[in-house]
Amino acid sequence: MKGLLALATLMLLSGCASMKASEPAAPWTHWVCDSKAEIFWKYADAAKKEVDVRLNQSEQVFRLQASPGASGSLYSNGVLAFDNKGSEGLVYWDATNDLIGRGCKAP
Repeated sequence: MKGLLALATLMLLSGCASMKASEPAAPWTHWVCDSKAEIFWKYADAAKKEVDVRLNQSEQVFRLQASPGASGSLYSNGVLAFDNKGSEGLVYWDATNDLIGRGCKAP
């Protein structure tokens, strides 16, 4: 019985040791655009090749991938596009090229 208990304890401890500690989720950056649209965004990966974007108070998250851009960092998924130029940016519907907001920056 003691052997079985020791084996179970060992298995439990080895399972805990192999579990990765989850990293805390990155906070959302909040920007307001000239159109009063609110953009909440954060990098989805450490390489900054993807961003997650939410519009206004929506819980819907758009995952956008890095695209070649003229200046700054352009992210798109074919539906939504986000052009980040450091401390300012713009966001638009990529499929229709309809502007959601420009001059987006921290309030």
